[in-house]
Amino acid sequence: MKITNSLTMAIGAFFLSAATNAQNTFQKEEFKQWAQTPPMGWNSWDCYGPTVEEHEVKANADYMAKELKKFGWEYVVVDIRWFVENDKAGGYNQTDPRYVIDQYGRYLPAVNRFPSAKDGQGFKPLADYIHKKGLKFGIHIMRGIPKKAVEEKMPIKGANGITADQIYSTALQCEWLRDNYTVVADKPGAQEYYNSIFELYAQWGVDFIKIDDLSRPYHEGEINLIRNAIDKCGRKIVLSTSPGETPISAAPHVSAHANMWRMVDDVWDTWPHITHLMDVAQKWYPYIAPGAWPDCDMIPLGRISIRGERGNDRMTRLTKDEQYTLITFFNIFKSPLFFGGDLPSNDAFTLSLLTNKEVVKMHNESTAVKQLFQKDGKIAVTSKNAKDGSVYLALFNISDKDSQKVSVNLSDLGISGTAEVLNMWTGEKSKLNSKEIGADLRPHASVLYQLKSKK
Repeated sequence: MKITNSLTMAIGAFFLSAATNAQNTFQKEEFKQWAQTPPMGWNSWDCYGPTVEEHEVKANADYMAKELKKFGWEYVVVDIRWFVENDKAGGYNQTDPRYVIDQYGRYLPAVNRFPSAKDGQGFKPLADYIHKKGLKFGIHIMRGIPKKAVEEKMPIKGANGITADQIYSTALQCEWLRDNYTVVADKPGAQEYYNSIFELYAQWGVDFIKIDDLSRPYHEGEINLIRNAIDKCGRKIVLSTSPGETPISAAPHVSAHANMWRMVDDVWDTWPHITHLMDVAQKWYPYIAPGAWPDCDMIPLGRISIRGERGNDRMTRLTKDEQYTLITFFNIFKSPLFFGGDLPSNDAFTLSLLTNKEVVKMHNESTAVKQLFQKDGKIAVTSKNAKDGSVYLALFNISDKDSQKVSVNLSDLGISGTAEVLNMWTGEKSKLNSKEIGADLRPHASVLYQLKSKK
């Protein structure tokens, strides 16, 4: 076979890049520098389930680059089972899935869904497309090692002859998706397996990874392997652990190993999902910190379930009041923001929820987030902006039947005297001379204020 000079140079450049990456080992907790503000992006799950295709990913990336990038939205994430050729909407094909996998037991993108992955290129061409738009690329995986790799005793790259069947256990296998087995963290070859997949993802240009089935029960051993593998791979890959209610007892460990972690199961477009999230979030306020973020889950707004898990193709079922409440809570809580709807299908109202400059500024710059109270169907959450001295206040009426006034004393916000008030969603400005601030709110409604003391 004749090899051209250009091909030789390309191969050389590839291996030089890989070698350079391999020499880059990140220091303990250096990963927190990669997400100093909560990550913002789009994820394919809410609208496409396990069936998203390359052209749909590109369409959402195109929209993000045009409409959202300037507001800080940057991640484009391909969710679950991108390595299955024949998955289905409304669940998973677990009867006869056709997996795409390499000789080392590492999943590869299904070419019938991601044509640019042909000839063993993996996700690199798609990542390149997204990077050229100034955006970042992410993928979803399940924890563990593929059953297929175990059954066929595939070798683990870099593990000196150890094969997949020597590092697995059927214990604690994921109950709702049976593609993988648990990796036994202290087995020889376990670290090398995780190293091998992150080496591959680094070569593809992955910037973000969401890893599923880590939280219930909490898989500390595998999380340690994952953290080590990312730190060794030479590429800054933001880590999201998912899903389920991460136990509060794991807070010290997860905040020292991941950039974001899910507090609850999937949040869909029903009011009880929102109120449950608000309830669970109460214990996580002390752990909101740069580089390590409690995660409210994806934002189920806009057009969802085109080929999704829950229900039929639809615009979100949440009322406008409920949509404001959801997006206000996600923002003031400083949750990572991952939009779940199909971006090109957005209407003007949905777009407005994602592109409010003052709300985005609060999400990026606020500190000292805390809940003032949650009682009698009323919630108040506040934070501060040390850069401009302002105080943020979100008030919620989560009761189902009655309109009610929700208010707080200005002294509880550290404000005395007159205050300038901005309603951050309407843009309305006013001056406040009383000792409290509040609003009469319909059921499920909310308001978001920015307050500045006027001396």
